[in-house]
Amino acid sequence: MTNLILFVNSFLSYLMIFVLIIALVIVACVIGVKWRKSKDAKAAAESTEMKADAAESGAAKEA
Repeated sequence: MTNLILFVNSFLSYLMIFVLIIALVIVACVIGVKWRKSKDAKAAAESTEMKADAAESGAAKEA
């Protein structure tokens, strides 16, 4: 009976560590996706701004 209690105790301990690691991985993935979307949005805004500047520059050259 003692061995069973020790086994269950050890099993639950490793299960808790496993759940903690999985939770950390999920949090890291969510943060990574959030940062990537933010970076992509910023790059798209800069790209749009560059295109607008180029269009204005081209229009000034034609005039």
